[in-house]
Formats: sequence, C-alpha cells, structure tokens
Amino acid sequence: MKKITLFTIALLFIACAETQDASPAAIAKIVAESFYQGDEASLKKHTTPEGFVTFSNLQKMFAKPKNSESNFKVIDERIEGEIAWVKYSTSYDKTPGIFKLVKANGEWKATARLPKEKAPF
Repeated sequence: MKKITLFTIALLFIACAETQDASPAAIAKIVAESFYQGDEASLKKHTTPEGFVTFSNLQKMFAKPKNSESNFKVIDERIEGEIAWVKYSTSYDKTPGIFKLVKANGEWKATARLPKEKAPF
C-alpha cells in the first residue's frame, strides 16, 4: 500500500510538472516569439490553418531580429466566449500588436483577423 501511495504521488508530480500555461496570453507569447525567430513548427502548432498562412506570408517579409529576447509583455487581454484578444508589446516592434485567438478543440489558437474587424481595445 505504501508503494502504491508513493507511486501515485510521484505520478501526480510528473503530470503537474508537464502542464503548460495554455492561456491566450501564453499562446500569444509563443506565437510572437516563433514568428520573429522563424520557428515554423511552433507557429503552426499554435495557430489556426488560416492564421498560419497569414503569419507565414508576413514572416517572409521580415528579417529575423538580432535581439533574441522578445521582452514580450501583455498590455491587455479580453476573453469573450470562444474568442480572445491579446494586446502586447515586444522589443521587435515599435507599436503594440494585437492577436485574435479562437478556441479550437479546447485549445487557444492565434488566427487571422478580418480586414475590417475591430479589436475591443
């Protein structure tokens, strides 16, 4: 019985250690960093198919930054049901950016904004 309890506790710690922060802000940080660092695998994993195409096309127009630290900071975050908005700043941009995220299969994914779509900020 003692071995089973120790095994269960060890398993619980391992499971908790592997849990990632999957909030919209955390996903926005991953997408911003993977976009500027050219990490297409990570970008694809954390975006919708439409978002990936948009970000990939934009990525080709930008040179990779020399500064490897993004200094990503969330300025504002709004969650409205299955849609989230994250306004952020990075050391790569002079002006704040905004990501639109949608919930797909229980996970937040960055997606492309429609041309006339307004963010809630």
